Amino acid sequence: MSETTIRTDDQLATFINVIDVDPAKQQELIAVLNEGTEKVISQKPGFVSVNIIASKDGKRVINYAQWRSPADVQALLSDPEAQAFAKRVAELGTPGPGLYSVNAIHHA
Repeated sequence: MSETTIRTDDQLATFINVIDVDPAKQQELIAVLNEGTEKVISQKPGFVSVNIIASKDGKRVINYAQWRSPADVQALLSDPEAQAFAKRVAELGTPGPGLYSVNAIHHA
């Protein structure tokens, strides 16, 4: 079982999607993201973890995902099942997806 660990020295691909949403639809969007993760995303090769984060004002949802490699992310993005969930997400909000690397971590 994997869990999210944020480190600068790992080789994971970090996929972050910041989704702007009408506050009245935030919970529906979260439900779609959870359903997509459980039924499709978590079953794909290279999957490590997904974290769904909701803004307190209801205007954004962040999907923070970790994958073994950028190639795994690209395979996911071209997968028809994943595209169906991406379409549902886009119907509820305005996605802003991107592939990232962790450059610095600071602790108290």
